Amino acid sequence: MTLSLLGLMRPALCRSLVPMVRSPQLVVISRVQLPLPNIFHRHMVPSAASCVRFYATKKSKAKAAKGQASKVNINSSLVEDIISLEETKEDMAAVLTTLKDDFSRNLSIRTSPGALDHIMVSTADGKFPLNQLGQISVKSPQLIVVNMTGFPEAVAAATRALRESSMKLNPEVDGTIIRVAIPKVTREHRENLAKLAKQFGNKAKESLRRVRSNAITQVKKAKDTVSEDTIRLVEKQVGQMADSFAADVDKQLTTKTKELLG
Repeated sequence: MTLSLLGLMRPALCRSLVPMVRSPQLVVISRVQLPLPNIFHRHMVPSAASCVRFYATKKSKAKAAKGQASKVNINSSLVEDIISLEETKEDMAAVLTTLKDDFSRNLSIRTSPGALDHIMVSTADGKFPLNQLGQISVKSPQLIVVNMTGFPEAVAAATRALRESSMKLNPEVDGTIIRVAIPKVTREHRENLAKLAKQFGNKAKESLRRVRSNAITQVKKAKDTVSEDTIRLVEKQVGQMADSFAADVDKQLTTKTKELLG
């Protein structure tokens, strides 16, 4: 009897279960992922984020290659028939010496007799430093006096040289005495001196490039008597020397600029 009742109720039960199976709620629930136990997390494969590989860019590769480039150090006696590397080095060293002299002579913010020594005076007999034509003395922190008694005929030329110098002076003449007022050291004056220092630095770099260019031109003239590899090595050696002195120019300029700006 019980079995017969269940047989009668079977069609009704099937009809009631169909909406439940097709229900969206039931489908959603079936897609929920339950959290895994901790044991699975400990043995999981690392995520994609932890497996990212960083590739070097072209810029970084070029920088690394540049840093790893070997320097050339040629024995000057082996290439003396091509060029004198010692003379080339001396010419570049002379450029750096000239820069230091320009800095000390033209960019001093202190009042001293030596501040005017370097000024060249053009006379009928040639060019002479001012300290060879007149006696220079400091009367006060703002006044320098030049006594031209020994060469009175050069007073006008000395006055013109002082006025046209990079120090922007305004000398006054009283017979054979030239009075030079020293400008007060202001912030603007310091900045002007710093700009002048940069001009001297650029001039020095141009001189270095000229020495380098002349040396390389001389080396290339020997292409018929030496190998191309030898020429390239000598050119690289000359380039390294120029780069080294250019770095010294930058150091001198940086130091002088800090000194001028205070």
